Amino acid sequence: MTRESFLSGLGVFILRLLFLTIRLKVVDKPSLEKNAIQGPVIITFWHNRILGITLAFLRRYPFKSRGGVTVLTSPSKDGEILAGVVRGLGMGAVRGSSSRRGSQALRELVTLIERETDIAVTPDGPRGPCYRLGPGVISLAQLTGAPIVPMHARFSRCLRLKTWDNFMIPLPFSTISVTVDNIIPIPRTLSPEEFEAERSRVEVLLKNAACDDANPQAEG
Repeated sequence: MTRESFLSGLGVFILRLLFLTIRLKVVDKPSLEKNAIQGPVIITFWHNRILGITLAFLRRYPFKSRGGVTVLTSPSKDGEILAGVVRGLGMGAVRGSSSRRGSQALRELVTLIERETDIAVTPDGPRGPCYRLGPGVISLAQLTGAPIVPMHARFSRCLRLKTWDNFMIPLPFSTISVTVDNIIPIPRTLSPEEFEAERSRVEVLLKNAACDDANPQAEG
């Protein structure tokens, strides 16, 4: 067993124990949970909210009826550990970023969408800048015709790590509130100016939701 495999297994074990103590609240505007959206979607959320969205996937996401979800993770060593955690929690993983394996990862994601698989992307990952939406998620939506579904997660109490994005770890017996926002269709043909307008629109929506978080003092 490699170091990465061991850490992935340990991470899955710890997360499953932690999640047992967490209360989850979900607002599902487009009725994703009830499979009201036909066809695959691109689920988009900030990197520091991964654990909140993961909990929502585990408890409320209709895996079987929607064909599953695959998460884009970094090709780095840390990304290998995260990919193992993702798989251990029942989701798929594709490894790549804008700087490494970017084009190959994009092709893999396009193929998965063509197979009716939902994709989860953190558009400011894996190394930021925080709350800056990269162009990849817009390009993927444009290529495939799959709409973007923004998701937001708020933590009643959490530990904020001293990382580039102040990654959030929920504290035991806290509450995570997840909002599934309305879908955003992206036209197949866009001028450079229109592309930037769509990128900015999704970024502002996600950023405003992050800025609307409860008083940080309440998060620990």
